[in-house]
Amino acid sequence: MVKISFSGFPVYACFLLLLPAITGCGSRETEGLSIEALPVNAQVEGDLLRGPSVLNLPDCFVWGGSVIKGEDNRYHMFFSCWESGDSFAVFSDGWLLYSKIGYAVSVYPDRDFRFQKIILRGRAFEGDSTAWDAVTVHNLHIRRFGDKYYLYYTGSHDPGPQPRGSKGEHVSRRNRIQQSQCIGVVVFDNFEDLLNGRYERSKKPLLKPRTRVKRDNIVNPSTQGTVPKPDNIVVVNPSVVQRPSDGKYLLYFKGNLWDPNWRGVHGVAVGDTPAGPFKALDDYVFDVHLKDGTIASGEDPYVWYYNRLGKFFVVLKDFSGRITGSEPGLAMMESDDGIHWHEPGNALFMKKQIVLRTGDTLKVSNLERPQLLLNKKGTPQVLYAACSLGSVGKKKDGSTFNVQIRLQLKR
Repeated sequence: MVKISFSGFPVYACFLLLLPAITGCGSRETEGLSIEALPVNAQVEGDLLRGPSVLNLPDCFVWGGSVIKGEDNRYHMFFSCWESGDSFAVFSDGWLLYSKIGYAVSVYPDRDFRFQKIILRGRAFEGDSTAWDAVTVHNLHIRRFGDKYYLYYTGSHDPGPQPRGSKGEHVSRRNRIQQSQCIGVVVFDNFEDLLNGRYERSKKPLLKPRTRVKRDNIVNPSTQGTVPKPDNIVVVNPSVVQRPSDGKYLLYFKGNLWDPNWRGVHGVAVGDTPAGPFKALDDYVFDVHLKDGTIASGEDPYVWYYNRLGKFFVVLKDFSGRITGSEPGLAMMESDDGIHWHEPGNALFMKKQIVLRTGDTLKVSNLERPQLLLNKKGTPQVLYAACSLGSVGKKKDGSTFNVQIRLQLKR
C-alpha cells in the first residue's frame, strides 16, 4: 500500500506504473522504476467531476487530451470535444459526426487548464467536403521533434451512399464515416503560429489502410481472398516515438479485424521523419495471447522510450482486464525494439478509479485515451485520461471530462 499525506491526512493509492514494483496493494523492491499516482484535486458534482485537475466545457463532451510543455514554460493541451444536448446525437455517434480539437493552456502541468479556442475542425468547415478529414478530427497526440511540433490526429469523411448490390449498400452514414478513418498530422513552429493559422496540415492521410477485409457491410472492400493486415479498414489512435537505435520514427495505430466479431488490433509504421512518409509493417503489436487460445483486446496506446532502462513502454486501455489478469483499467507492456512486446511481471498500470484528495476512491465507468507528460529522461510526470462517471454510449448531456493525475517517482 502506498501512503501519501496531504496536510496530515493520509491518502492511500494502489496503482502500479512501470515494472513490477508494486504487486496488488503490497510492494517489493525491483530494479525498475515505480511511480505513485497522487490524489486528484476535484470533487463530484452530479454526473461530473469538477475541480482544478479536471477539464470540462459547458454544452460539450470533452474526451482525450494530450499535453506538451512549450518553450514558454506553459503547458499546452489539445483535446477532442464536440457539442452535446438534446438536439445532438448521443455520445457513441456524436464523436464521429462532430468531433473537433480544442486547445487549452496552463502554467501547471496537472491543473488549471483554460480553454482558448477550437484549433482544428473537419475540413468541410473550410468548404472542402471531399477532403479525407472533412467531417471529423479526433483522438489526437502531440509531440515535439527537433524544433517543430507535430499534432497527430484521426480524421474521417463520408464517402457517400454506396452502389446497389455492393457490400457497402446498407452501411449507414455514421458507419461510412467510421470506416473512412485515417491518420494525419499538423506541423507548426510555435503556438503563436498555430493560433494564427500558420501551420502545415496533411492534404493526404499520413497513413491509411492497406486492406479492407470484412464479410459484409463494408465500404470499398478488398478483393476476395485478401489477407487482412494490422491496418485493416481503419487506422486510428496515433502514438509516435523516435527509435534511438537508428533515429527512425515509429507510428503506432489501431486497425480492425472481424474474426468473426470485431476485434481491435494494433500495428506500427516506420518513417525517416516525424511527418513521414510512413510504411506500415505486417507485425501485430500489443497482442497478448492467453492460455485459452484467445487474444486480449486493448486500445488507445501511448508509447514512449525510457532512457534509463533502454526500453519502450506502452500504456493502453485494457477492455476486459485480461491483459493484466485483474480487472478493466489501464495496462502496461514493454519492448526492447518497439516491435516485439510483452507484459512485465505486473501489467496493471491503473485500475478504473480515481483517488480524490478527500481520501475517497471513485470508481468510474470510463478511464481511457491515456496520454503522458514525460520529463527529458522519459519519466512520466502526469497522466491525462478521458473519463466518465457513468456509461457514455447513450449520453447527450456532455458529462464527460479529461482528468489530470499527477505522478511521482517513488524513492
